[in-house]
Amino acid sequence: MTHRHSRLRSLRTLFIGSLAVLLAACSTIDHGSAPTLEPQAAWVVLPFANHTETPLAGQRAESIAEALLRTKGLSRVKRYPLASQQDALFEGSEQKLQEDALAWARQQGARYALTGAVDEWRYKVGVDGEPAAGVTLQIIDVASGDTLWSGTGGKTGWSREALSAVAQQLIRDLLSTGLAGAR
Repeated sequence: MTHRHSRLRSLRTLFIGSLAVLLAACSTIDHGSAPTLEPQAAWVVLPFANHTETPLAGQRAESIAEALLRTKGLSRVKRYPLASQQDALFEGSEQKLQEDALAWARQQGARYALTGAVDEWRYKVGVDGEPAAGVTLQIIDVASGDTLWSGTGGKTGWSREALSAVAQQLIRDLLSTGLAGAR
């Protein structure tokens, strides 16, 4: 009976280990070292570039990022006004939009800005239609315009998961590394 119990325990351990490897293979994240940040400082969420064919993917990621900043204990968070962002989209210059947004952040007295880009935001084609998200985030010192931290990642989910849930998990994981240096 002891041999059988030991064998079941070994099979269970093998199953759990295999599952962990499988789940880890569903995402990839790369990031820099976490900067030292002032946790009580004012933050702004600037426009995210949308490098996908999915309309408004950047704004969806911004919304998730703003909410996650608040859940990380940052209470002084503002988001770049949507109307200004939509108007700038017709100007055709992503760089001009970022410059205008950074100028707005300075006017708001913000210390840090979170911005980024969405590189993938879709359900994969196929029988299962797995959700897939790819995001790059940057924490910027508003006064100098310097990038203090950047991270990028991609994540796929299971066929019954929502794309927004997969994106939220990815952005949460990225932010956890970027905000690790908040005192």
